[in-house]
Amino acid sequence: MCKKCYVTTPIYYASGKIQIGNSYTTVACDVFARFNRQMNRKTFYLTGMDEHGQKIEEAANKAGLTPKAFVDKVASETKALWQTMNINYDYFIRTTDKNHEEVVANVFEKLLANDDIYLGTYSGNYCVSCETFFTKTQLGENDTCPDCGKPTKLVSEESYFLRLKKYADKLLAYINEHPDFIVPETRRNEVIAFIEAGLEDLCVSRTSFDWGIKVKSNPRHVIYVWIDALFNYLTALGYGSKNDDKYQEFWLNNDAVYHVVGKDILRFHAIYWPIMLMALDIPIRFKLYVHGWILTKDGKMSKSRGNAVYPMDMINRYGVDALRYYLTKELPLGNDGLFSYERFVERYNAELANDLGNLVSRVIAMVNKYCGGSATMGFVRTPYDDSLIEVATTSIKNTIFCFENFRLQDAVAETWQFVRRVNKYIDETAPWVLAKDEKAYNTLQTVMYNLVESLRVIAVLISPYLVDASKKILKALNIALDDVSFVNLAFGEHQSYPKVDKIDNLFNRLILEDELAYFAKKEETPLPKTDMISIDEFMKTKILVGKIISSKKHPDADKLLVSQVEIGNKVIQVVSGIAKYYDPATLIGKKVMVVTNLLPQKVRGILSEGMILCATDNDTLELIEIKDAKSGAVVK
Repeated sequence: MCKKCYVTTPIYYASGKIQIGNSYTTVACDVFARFNRQMNRKTFYLTGMDEHGQKIEEAANKAGLTPKAFVDKVASETKALWQTMNINYDYFIRTTDKNHEEVVANVFEKLLANDDIYLGTYSGNYCVSCETFFTKTQLGENDTCPDCGKPTKLVSEESYFLRLKKYADKLLAYINEHPDFIVPETRRNEVIAFIEAGLEDLCVSRTSFDWGIKVKSNPRHVIYVWIDALFNYLTALGYGSKNDDKYQEFWLNNDAVYHVVGKDILRFHAIYWPIMLMALDIPIRFKLYVHGWILTKDGKMSKSRGNAVYPMDMINRYGVDALRYYLTKELPLGNDGLFSYERFVERYNAELANDLGNLVSRVIAMVNKYCGGSATMGFVRTPYDDSLIEVATTSIKNTIFCFENFRLQDAVAETWQFVRRVNKYIDETAPWVLAKDEKAYNTLQTVMYNLVESLRVIAVLISPYLVDASKKILKALNIALDDVSFVNLAFGEHQSYPKVDKIDNLFNRLILEDELAYFAKKEETPLPKTDMISIDEFMKTKILVGKIISSKKHPDADKLLVSQVEIGNKVIQVVSGIAKYYDPATLIGKKVMVVTNLLPQKVRGILSEGMILCATDNDTLELIEIKDAKSGAVVK
């Protein structure tokens, strides 16, 4: 059994507010780290922020801040959120940390000196949001990003490239020789298929923005996000610095390294990262645990879609434990999970308020009412004790097994087998009946001890995710938190409870209709993000018939035409992206529909005062022409 554990989240992009989709990985790793600490393993839990790149630079400009001031603000807010959510990390790394920047710059030079990086030219479609280049075959409709759906930009610039093809066979052999390298197997198969289809060398520098780590030997280049971001797993341990004790301990001499990532960044961690390690002759120590997305009924959670759910909204209404429980329970490893307020409330009521909260309240109330607030192991057995102890033993064993294998959802389910069995034990033994019979006092003592001991076992088993509830139960039982451990956890281990204190309700039952009404009202503001508009909104659009009297190519953009359009007794200038479909000479005299009340704006340096309406179907585009109406006529 391993004696150490190193677990990491991806470092999150510092572009704005954290939603619960991002929070899942942080909670999952925290649960795993807490479990390992309670197995008496020396544990290092790493999370942090990815703070460089074009998207950060643009977001900072939009916010009126310098990039550093912007990421400082996001990092501070993120740390505060993790503290609220009981995230007990050991180190919060930021890619703007000076030691990280220095090591990454040196790593780049080393790869360059070894000819694992070379200078070339990249031409292709680039998604600013995902910081990723895509080939034509990977792009979505109208050259949109296949991951986020946003438009990509055609970029051509001098770039450095990492030789992926050089290591493809070696990586494939490693994956085949280590079947547990990528979990679950479906993701492993996906990676193998991607490699077998042929790897292309990876663009690892940019020249079109400045916010990043400069290449030492060629400062015009900024080191691209994936070398910068991925090396956080080593720089956080001191790799490349004078003090590399943690690198020695938690990487070089440790087989229990776990990278936990979402499926959207699978190939970066399963292909690019191990190839970088191979190129630097650094051993691959990690296992990759890949989870899905938290979806809503509208699909993937996204701020731009208006369907994002934010942790503090849930915490302020239901508490930290309820959110941690839902995230831990709802997402099976490798697959997507569904979030809905209705599902959340149903789980809260059935599992937290009823199964657990009601159990704790009943047991502690009964031991105070019937036994003066104390419980000691009895000598008179009931017909139900053996079954209770058997389920407890099985639940402990299976919960630990599931936690060991990062099957967090299954670990919760195994513990809940015992929670439900204890509830059944109360009904079977009926302590309120025993309390009325003086001859049954010894039996009552046994029952109450078994119930209180069950609470202790449950409090330990839930402690990685229901952090506050676990502490409250143990405090009521007067159990020192330092004594809580998964090692040798067994029913009957604690033989006497001299004083059991009263406890407030852990989880108050919710009224589903009230909660749905609350969040429906809360979501009223984002509703205009729907595609539907009112008739009043449509009537604000002023569309007139215009006659094109001249047209020419935009001097600085091949796809644009600059046209003079006569509308009644006025002429306006319109810049349109139709050069691919029309020769400007053929447009003269055409009557078209023009939106005339748009705010004027410059398009590649030339003023545009309106918009010509077109119809588009995949790769075709056609002007909507007017046959008989005169220039200046109103379209309605």
